[in-house]
Amino acid sequence: MTATTTLLVIAKEPRPGRVKTRLTPPFTPAEAAALAAAALADTLAAVAATPARRRVLVLDGAPGPWLPPGFDVVPQCAGGLDERLADAFAGCAGPALLIGMDTPQVTPDLLDVDFHDCDAYFGPAEDGGFWALGLARPEPALLRGVPMSTPVTGAVQRERLLTAGLRVRDLPPLCDVDTAADARAVAALAPDGRFAARLAACAPAADRRRASR
Repeated sequence: MTATTTLLVIAKEPRPGRVKTRLTPPFTPAEAAALAAAALADTLAAVAATPARRRVLVLDGAPGPWLPPGFDVVPQCAGGLDERLADAFAGCAGPALLIGMDTPQVTPDLLDVDFHDCDAYFGPAEDGGFWALGLARPEPALLRGVPMSTPVTGAVQRERLLTAGLRVRDLPPLCDVDTAADARAVAALAPDGRFAARLAACAPAADRRRASR
């Protein structure tokens, strides 16, 4: 990645009852929020370790102790996820790569993109969505109207890029953390991260609650 690239992380403040609701059960809302905070911290650490012109957290909520130095924080706009993603790119004057907070296994190497011979990067998620989208020339219209949170979201978004005549380079597929099974799979891929440690701390209590039913 060149130092002229902006790295964007779109995220929601990890508050109980507002994040990772598909983790409850087996986890409590507080445990789910703690897992979300750990995922966000791991994601931001990977971004902080990647060369970039600017690092931006596009946040729904307020910053917390999980935010490292070196990030600009901007609020998410109103509207659906497609509008919020489009607005995040609208604030960029040059090449930008956007990721979410649901892939704490992400590494600086995965984020080290180079737009020298392509116009876009696309990182598919295993659930049919996408975990990363990079644009050499940010164009919000490329995202507006894409149906979000569906099994075909990624396919529709990638086709939108191709239809616009962009040269697309694919990144490796990653698993989003949505369910308890996802959490275990992701923790196994990054066993030394904050997310894996938090899952290990939460899991015994969740297992006890499940066994008592």
